[in-house]
Amino acid sequence: MLWLWNTLILLATVALMEAVAALSHKYIMHGWGWGWHLSHHEPHTSRFELNDLYAVVFAVLSVGLIYYGVQGMWPLQWIGAGMTTYGALYFMVHDGLVHQRWPFRYIPRKGYLKRLYMAHRMHHAVRGREGCVSFGFLYAPPLHKLQATLRERHGRKPNAAAATDRQDAAADAPREK
Repeated sequence: MLWLWNTLILLATVALMEAVAALSHKYIMHGWGWGWHLSHHEPHTSRFELNDLYAVVFAVLSVGLIYYGVQGMWPLQWIGAGMTTYGALYFMVHDGLVHQRWPFRYIPRKGYLKRLYMAHRMHHAVRGREGCVSFGFLYAPPLHKLQATLRERHGRKPNAAAATDRQDAAADAPREK
């Protein structure tokens, strides 16, 4: 029965980490931690960004939790394992899918992955740290809501939002036979 509790703790931690990551992204990375995060919003040629230090901080926290959990402080190892699982998902979606820091390229054309991809593209459509939308990594609000928020804040459609409209229109257009 302990395995069930451990599994539930791990899964709950993964879900909670999305909220922690979104709030950290909005209020720390786009707030007092902008010095590190700025590197993520600017063009760069190196393999790594100063922003990658945030992943190191979370990794150190999760390794520490796993260590103390294994030393007998249950359920810390399962919380740390949930943070590590979230970190792996974040790496695959954010660094791999959205920013294509991997050697292969894939741009989703429909469904959940397209929504994540386009939401983060809209996040980067705004220059600077103010006025951005969609701070989550594994959850994104509906694209039409993000587009409306950007229009309200900036009075026009940012490039990523306009691209989304073109892709949606092309996908919805009747196909010739």
